Amino acid sequence: MRTIPIEPVDEAALRPFADLLVAPDSGPRQDHASPIENFRVGVAANLALIRSEPFAGLMPLTRLERHPHSSQAFLPLAVEAYLVVVAPDRDGRPDESAIRAFRVPGHAGVNYRAGAWHAHLTTLSTPGTFAMLVHEDGTPEDCVFAAIGPVTLGPD
Repeated sequence: MRTIPIEPVDEAALRPFADLLVAPDSGPRQDHASPIENFRVGVAANLALIRSEPFAGLMPLTRLERHPHSSQAFLPLAVEAYLVVVAPDRDGRPDESAIRAFRVPGHAGVNYRAGAWHAHLTTLSTPGTFAMLVHEDGTPEDCVFAAIGPVTLGPD
């Protein structure tokens, strides 16, 4: 089984899959911090609160997911740090040879691009709460899964 190292988040390395959302450098507000994508007419936004449990050490990762028609944003509300795992697309499936794992501090959010392969959200040490925004209509097209690996994730 292959082990993927957990790296500190790198905004440039994450950019093909998601935008890193951090506090504005100046001013009280940063408009259009990241595009909110919705490619299906009439599909409503779902603002949900998510409780995430800590990553279980060497638990193997066996699948990735993507939202083909919507971006998906996670904004930490009460989180120390969390794990972001992404992979590029290769012929409609995640490219398992290019999976990356990032440790993201709890003061930064992420907004996955529509169609970006990613793992289920998990915290690193303690349970956490996130606000999540995605466009969904309750059909199987909301979220597509692909079996991978399995792979393990290295220590952070």
